[in-house]
Amino acid sequence: MGQSVDALLTRPYDKIFRLIQKRVADKLKLPVEIQLWGDHTYRLGKGEPTIQILVKNRHGLAALRDLDELKICEAYMAGNLDVAGDMLGFASLRGLLSDYHPLHTLWRRIAPLFVGREQTDRQAIAGHYDFDNEFYLKFMDPTRCYSQAVFEHDDESLEEAQRRKLDFAIDACRLKAGDHVLDVGGGWGSFTEHAGQRGIQVTSLTISQQSEAFLTDLIERLQLPCKVLNQDFWEHTSPQPYDAIVILGVMEHLPDYPAVLRHLERLLKPGGRVYLDASAYREKYSKPTFVSRYIFPGDHAYFCLHTFLEEVAKSKMDVLEVHNDRHNYYLTCKIWAEKLEDARDEIVSRWGDMLYRRFRLYLWGSAQAFLSHEMDAYRVVLELPNNGSVSHRDESS
Repeated sequence: MGQSVDALLTRPYDKIFRLIQKRVADKLKLPVEIQLWGDHTYRLGKGEPTIQILVKNRHGLAALRDLDELKICEAYMAGNLDVAGDMLGFASLRGLLSDYHPLHTLWRRIAPLFVGREQTDRQAIAGHYDFDNEFYLKFMDPTRCYSQAVFEHDDESLEEAQRRKLDFAIDACRLKAGDHVLDVGGGWGSFTEHAGQRGIQVTSLTISQQSEAFLTDLIERLQLPCKVLNQDFWEHTSPQPYDAIVILGVMEHLPDYPAVLRHLERLLKPGGRVYLDASAYREKYSKPTFVSRYIFPGDHAYFCLHTFLEEVAKSKMDVLEVHNDRHNYYLTCKIWAEKLEDARDEIVSRWGDMLYRRFRLYLWGSAQAFLSHEMDAYRVVLELPNNGSVSHRDESS
């Protein structure tokens, strides 16, 4: 059994842990056991620990001593710290940590001004998506949809919940065979396959080489009435307007809402609809430094619903539906995280321990953020009114 911090006054690291205890004592809600190399054990909080933090060396101890979120994440990715037990509980400890890195935050905001939006977008997308496609398939379900599912109940399979979300997008946009849809950010072809098998023509945009190769093979293998373009959303034009536009989990990469709405209006036919879903935060550019440095670099920003709706109100678009998917995204991320852990040995052997650790932090951290209401998620349906008919906003008058 580990002893309390106060009982370990003779050990050389007591001073560090007394300092940690002093800084977290009033805020710590879960009991934590911290094990140092050499079998030194400390406990913080009351009760039997459900979280174990294993400090492998002095680099790990230094990160823990500073109670800096980024340093602790980096120490974990480097193998200087390990974590066992309740990962949701471990992720909740970030509320005790500091995360003040102003130079990194400033550069992330101004980089597009120096490098250019399109180049910044390509670099950012490559930084997250251009790993081996097989890596992502190890923790996603067979639909390969990389945004929130829509669950009827918590015990439902992720695949069934994802198919419900894809059906929702098709129905919300009133799509039928022969319609032409723009899929912004094709990913691993979840919407392309789901809609293409119904005879819907999908033009899928991607700026990831891995995604382009996957989509090309998928379309050819299944003989779908679809095509893929390696093209940025901002560069895309079409000789004929689209019947609908879908944006699954990509609004986080499109933070300039007025420009997005203007471009959607140019690409969409009158009476056409837009379906989008996204992870969201109430402060547009607020996110952990770990996420902005190691998960979503560049101009990525969580979707900010109230700011987006303010811009929609200035545009030609009508808002038809808004759905809060916070709990749905918690369930989605939790299942992804569990599947990642189940595939740990293969992931580590094929792609390395650091990539596994990076995504373990990201997926459990995201699940906890949705569970604690720190983050939100939404589905939104828009319509470009047909000037030759009564608009949606006038239908009830």
